[in-house]
Parts: sequence; structure tokens; C-alpha cells
Amino acid sequence: MQNIYTVAQVNSYIKNMFTQDFMLQKVRIRGEVSNCKYHTSGHIYFTLKDAKSTISCVMFSSDRRGLPFRMEEGQQVVASGTIDVYERDGKYQLYARQIELDGIGALYERYERLKTELAERGMFAEQYKQPIPRYVRTLGVVTAQTGAAVRDIINIASRRNPYVQIILYPAIVQGEAAAPSIINGIRALEAKKVDVMIVGRGGGSIEDLWAFNEEAVAQAIFDCRIPIISAVGHETDVTIADFVADLRAPTPSAAAELAVCDFSQLMDQMSEYAYTMRHLCERTIRNCRGRTQQYSVRLKYLSPLAVLRTKKTQTLSLEERLQAAMTGRLQGTRHRLALYAEQMKGLSPLDKLSQGYAYASDARGKTLSSVAQVAVGEQIDVYVKDGRLTAMVTETESRSWEAGQTDTGTDKKQREAADG
Repeated sequence: MQNIYTVAQVNSYIKNMFTQDFMLQKVRIRGEVSNCKYHTSGHIYFTLKDAKSTISCVMFSSDRRGLPFRMEEGQQVVASGTIDVYERDGKYQLYARQIELDGIGALYERYERLKTELAERGMFAEQYKQPIPRYVRTLGVVTAQTGAAVRDIINIASRRNPYVQIILYPAIVQGEAAAPSIINGIRALEAKKVDVMIVGRGGGSIEDLWAFNEEAVAQAIFDCRIPIISAVGHETDVTIADFVADLRAPTPSAAAELAVCDFSQLMDQMSEYAYTMRHLCERTIRNCRGRTQQYSVRLKYLSPLAVLRTKKTQTLSLEERLQAAMTGRLQGTRHRLALYAEQMKGLSPLDKLSQGYAYASDARGKTLSSVAQVAVGEQIDVYVKDGRLTAMVTETESRSWEAGQTDTGTDKKQREAADG
């Protein structure tokens, strides 16, 4: 009967074959560094490759003391060590004990050459970068249909804004067909007129990401009229597409956050803006009402009706003052007139007549105030209280009432003759 072996027995047998092969115990291999990872334990895991093949390698922390440089992607090195089988995984690899730097790798050199050429052509210039819209309704994604990248983009974009529409172009992102597929995806989503586009993939080695270092892909990104966010690999992975794109995101998840606004945060901001606007409107209305009231009061004082009312009130006041002044003046005048009347009454001849006095006038009606004005035999009129008397002068007598002297007519004639 044919023998049946366990997996461990087969791997152990193969390991013994590697151990017994003297050539594999001390070998030097030249190749380009890829997938280089520094583990927290201190070990270095990497891959050496050339144009036709790859081999997995590891350098333990105990052997790192003799490593004079830090290993990076694209470096051309010569690694010396032992090729052996790791029985648990059934995987053979190079256990490097010494690594020497052997120039820049072909892919890395090609990358640097294309980067310099495109920079000189101005494809990295800031003036050609398109701004990313703050609020998008349609998000285009060019990446592999399966994988963590597309899941992260969809989950984060949907969580930030459940109303955004995501259009996925399932592109090939690795291998020879990757570059044409990515270019077709960019052009297809540009024709769809999406608001913004994410172009990228998850992490990998430099050759896995090489499609995003192709000149044709860079040109398609540069020519696209839709803003493009590049999201290739991890934060430490930098490709030509990152330099040409309008915005670089360190990871696909970060690209989704940059492309899609947080709807809940937007609603909070809108609520805050609404409160602020309402508060400002209320304050403005209060201020306007206050000014309107001030203008209303001023208008009341300055309006024609108010002026007329004021003038009317002033006129009435002046009228009352004038009437009071006239009344006062009339009363004073009446009082003085009464006094004058009393005085006149005391001087009136009629009043004297009523007291028994009389006055005389000559025939021409001229009042007689002296005996010299008449002669004996002339006719005179004598006025008394109740009428007039016509009389004939028969005798005249001069008298000075103050001295009590009497001068008769005969005496008068004698004085006149003596004086003559």
C-alpha cells in the first residue's frame, strides 16, 4: 500500500532538502526591494524582485545591527543569507544576514524620471487645481469593485450624508490592464457629470500601485473637468496620480471624508445660522420699531396738522391775552371816563344851573363874562335851569368878588373920565 504523509512530514522533508543543499546555505541575491515592512518586533519583512520573479525575505532583529541604511521601496540591493523553508506555512524564503545597497531600482528610477518630467510640464502646478465642491449630490468612484477601499468609501460617505448618490465604476487597479481601465472610468464618470470623483485603491507594493504612476493615467486626471481626489494606498504611499490630482487623500476613507460633507453637522450649523438670523432679525425689527416711533413723534411735531394745531393754540392764547388786555384797557378807560365825567359834571354849567346859577349871553349868543361886554339898554339872554330869559340891561355894576369891592356904572364912568 502506498504511504500517506502528513503536511508537517512533507514540509519537514522539504526543509531537510534545503538544509542539505550547500548552495542554499550561503547565497547572494540581487533584486529590487518591495513590500518592505518594519515589524514592531524589530524584524524586517520584504520582497526581492526582478523583471521575471520575486522571492520573500526576512531579516531578524539580531542581524539588523549590521544594516547601515533604512530599507525603502524601489531600492536595488544585494542580500546575503540562507534560503530555508518555514515549516508552518510551507513557504520558502531568504533569511538575510547582510544587505548591501546596490543602486536605485528600475521602477523607482522610472517613477522619479516621470515625476520630474510631468513637473516640468506644469501638471503639478497649483493654478491648475480645481476646488473641491463643499456640498456634493453625486460622488463618482473609480476603484476595484471588491476590496476594502470601495467598502470604506461607501460606508463613510453614506454615514456622513445618506442623501449623496454614489456612482461606482468598477475598474481594474492592478496589472497591465489597470491603466486603460482607470482612464475609461475617469472618462465615463466625467460624462455622467458627477460633482466630484475619487480615484484610487487600497495599499500594496510599488508594482501593485504602478498603474497610478503611468503617464496616461496622469494625463487623464489632468484633462478631467471634474475635480478628482486621489486615494491610492496608505498614507506613506505616494504616486504620480497624487501629484496631478486636484486633492490628495492619504487613504480611501479620508477621501470619502474630504469629498462628502457631514450632513448632521451641516444641519447643526443651519440651525445655529437660523437662530442667529432670527435673533438678528428680531433685534433689527426692534430697532426699526424704536426709530419708527421716534420718527412718528417727530412727525407729529413737524407735520402741517401739528403745526396748525400749535399755531391755533397760540392764536387762541394770543386772542385770550388780547381780549383780556382790551377788557383791561376798556375798564381802565371807562374808569377814567367816569372820573372825567364826574369832573366835567362838576364843571358843567347845567349842573350849576340846577343849583340856582345862570349864565348870560349877548344878542349874538356870545357868553358874557364881564360887565364891560354890555352897555345899558342892550338886550341879553339869561339861561336858567329850565329855560331862557330875555332881559334889557338897565344898570351895570363892576365888582371884584375876591376883594369884595363893588364898582357901579357911575363910578366906572368917573374913573374912565379921570383916566381920560
